[in-house]
Amino acid sequence: MKIDSKSKKINKAWLNDHANDTYVKLAKREGYRARAAYKLKEIDETLGLFKPGQTVVDLGSAPGAWSQYLRRRFAPKAAGTGGAAVGELLGTIIALDILPMAPIEGVQFIQGDFREDAVLAQLNATVAGRAVDVVVSDLAPNLTGIHDADAARIEHLIELALEFAQHHLKPTGTLVAKVFHGSGYNPLVALFKQQFRVVKPLKPKASRDKSAETYLIGIGLKIASPAVGCPVGDGSNSA
Repeated sequence: MKIDSKSKKINKAWLNDHANDTYVKLAKREGYRARAAYKLKEIDETLGLFKPGQTVVDLGSAPGAWSQYLRRRFAPKAAGTGGAAVGELLGTIIALDILPMAPIEGVQFIQGDFREDAVLAQLNATVAGRAVDVVVSDLAPNLTGIHDADAARIEHLIELALEFAQHHLKPTGTLVAKVFHGSGYNPLVALFKQQFRVVKPLKPKASRDKSAETYLIGIGLKIASPAVGCPVGDGSNSA
């Protein structure tokens, strides 16, 4: 079998960069499953989003670095133990991903595709009518390289996250969502501005310079759902 030497060189270069990455080394030292923990950490430290006692939903959670960070934030007595926080949990963390995720003490995990009604119904049941303080979404589709198709998939996932937030967030709640710069970026910013009083874009230092990803943070719903915590798409608004 012939091996593409160009691809082999690219993979080797990526592995080398990854191994020498400051945040990769830091994640290993502090017990986080991925360097992504530091993206959420910077967003939190910049905007002061997370406080013990909150209810947070983590969409696209695998391998679990964001849930680990939240677990530490909600476990003050274990603040010095890095990603491996255990013991008292002051708050509720509900995580969801299509991929499996190793257990994190106290985190409720649902494995399934967020785009499927049955999975969304399971997530709604787990939220159980609680008003959510923050929804964090690191959701991203498998990219095909076909620009229009990829942009449509990204937009669809973000629209689903926005819909979920609209139904479950407190009026003062926050949505943090990963987006990508490109032709679809400005329409997504406009969509956020339709739903939130304050919209802030933020590219954390832990997000690689070469990456087109950034994060949109929407704070304070302009129009709160008439019944926060009601199931999305349950037919209750039908005539």
